[in-house]
Amino acid sequence: MNEDKSYYFCGIGGSGMLPLAMIVQAAGARVAGSDRALDQGRLADKFQWLQDRGIQLFQQDGSGLTDSGQILIASAAIEDTVPDVARAIALGCSRMTRAELLAEHFNAVPTSIAVGGTSGKSTVTGMIGWILTEAGLDPTIMNGAVMKNFVDADAPFASSRVGSGGLMVSEVDESDGSIALFDPEIAVLNNVSLDHKSLEELRILFGDFIAKSRCAIWNHDDSESQALLGSFELPTTSSFGFSKGADYRALQVEERALGSGFTMRAEGTDYPVSLQVPGRHNIANALAAIAACRAVGVPAETAIAAIGSFQGLARRFDIIGTANDITVIDDFGHNPDKIAATLRTLKAFSGRIIAFFQPHGFGPIKKMGSELAAVFLENLSDEDRVILCDPVYFGGTVDRSLGSDSIVDAIIAGGGNAEHLSARQDCGDRIVEIARPGDRIVIMGARDDTLHSFAQSILTAIAQDGEIKTEE
Repeated sequence: MNEDKSYYFCGIGGSGMLPLAMIVQAAGARVAGSDRALDQGRLADKFQWLQDRGIQLFQQDGSGLTDSGQILIASAAIEDTVPDVARAIALGCSRMTRAELLAEHFNAVPTSIAVGGTSGKSTVTGMIGWILTEAGLDPTIMNGAVMKNFVDADAPFASSRVGSGGLMVSEVDESDGSIALFDPEIAVLNNVSLDHKSLEELRILFGDFIAKSRCAIWNHDDSESQALLGSFELPTTSSFGFSKGADYRALQVEERALGSGFTMRAEGTDYPVSLQVPGRHNIANALAAIAACRAVGVPAETAIAAIGSFQGLARRFDIIGTANDITVIDDFGHNPDKIAATLRTLKAFSGRIIAFFQPHGFGPIKKMGSELAAVFLENLSDEDRVILCDPVYFGGTVDRSLGSDSIVDAIIAGGGNAEHLSARQDCGDRIVEIARPGDRIVIMGARDDTLHSFAQSILTAIAQDGEIKTEE
């Protein structure tokens, strides 16, 4: 469906743009693009990899747009004054958002699985994609994170996979409302909780998402999901969770530092399941993935065998390494549910936690700053530490009156240990200064690819520090 089309991606290095660019290129389209990070000399390896695959890259100054037949792929939030957009308007180029292009491709596929929900979308998408691949169904996978199972020398940025099996699995996003563009055969609803939109808005978006599907896979433990599913009569539904009544239920859970084991009760049978990814939230994710794969005919035993070799995603409880008995973990946690899941996984085992958090914008602080502070207070003890730098800011007219210090003030007011240092590097220096043997350092935040290298720099600094503190 993309043959003979020419797409120009503004921000091609982004976590949502890059995998889609690879998918439409594989479908026969011509692909080029620009990125602010390229202009700034950042993420050179990623852009070299794109160029090695025949994608032309340009400065984000409009120079790459030369023909009215090119279709500009850009965020709806990008202003018309941005050079790429201004040039596209001057040429008379068509314009689509990333979600519109993805939905056009997704809705044309014979068999489609869409993964929605406030948290866990990328992990469940990766799990489903891996199971389908291991089952020999050759799926196309569109994800917003690098899937470790698909990484190799030729695919270091494996956030997508191009298949020829007529089957596609994709995460879909509610934050910008674009989930409404997708018409899935199978809809997976992980959960419904506060993030980018109000609960009232989310109920409408997720309700419409579920209503369009032939089969809904939903979270039996989530009251919001339960209420939504009770509003519809669908041909087929399957629930997952820990509670009695779930169609795919986890029993006899054994949490481990680097994985878990449990019994899955489904379809009248008990199956032993072992995971390489830790945390109860990943057990729920695995149940959702297995249920979705069963809906397209994958045998339960095949799905369970595959999920046991699922290695996880980059920046999802991604263990960078251990030095001087201090472990550094990189994590995508950025909303209350995701952060809570990460902290609960860490608190299941002994050792102090140093939690660094970089908010993914000023808007999220205004929307859920008090909830973020509450999550740290509820899931950390008196000995743990929280350190925040200023939010991610890429320019624009956003209200910056409420910053990271407001979250820190709320944590301190609640009796927690928190600090705010404006510059991220100063936070890194502070973390290295206070780290001591037995600590787990978790780096959390979204919308910033450099957080991974920041986590690596902290591990390097700890490894090079000959005098690790026994007490601060």
